[in-house]
Amino acid sequence: MRVKLDRIDLAIIDALISDARITITELSDRVGLSKTPCAARLRRLEDERIILGYRPILNHTALGRGHIAFVQVSMSDTRLAALEAFNGAVRKIPEVEQCHMIAASFDYLIKVRTSDISSFRTVLGEKISALPHVSHTSTFVAMDAVVDAGN
Repeated sequence: MRVKLDRIDLAIIDALISDARITITELSDRVGLSKTPCAARLRRLEDERIILGYRPILNHTALGRGHIAFVQVSMSDTRLAALEAFNGAVRKIPEVEQCHMIAASFDYLIKVRTSDISSFRTVLGEKISALPHVSHTSTFVAMDAVVDAGN
């Protein structure tokens, strides 16, 4: 169900996208409300699950996770039980940053972060290829992140 948002709700969201650590005083000034109604709107956006959380934007290279690869996964079985088994197992791989079911000639697209190509090869060979019902993978290594919305 889509929630109706007014211009103030959208202004709150825009301000938080720019700086999630903004104080309620700064936020209320920016959107033109006093602190109490601004805090109530923010709480409502959180309660309605429009705002799901707050997290830092990390320097993955400094953390030793600067290597990005995308893996296309084709499944041998796409019945519900097989998909659920795959979904549960892929969530347990810490190097998997994102996993999306895709409507294409393959079934899943996985974003993997590791320290280098050698580490990625281990993740691909020992973890991703061993996931339930995986029949084939294709890998694409990212050379540069041209647009990255905070990940």
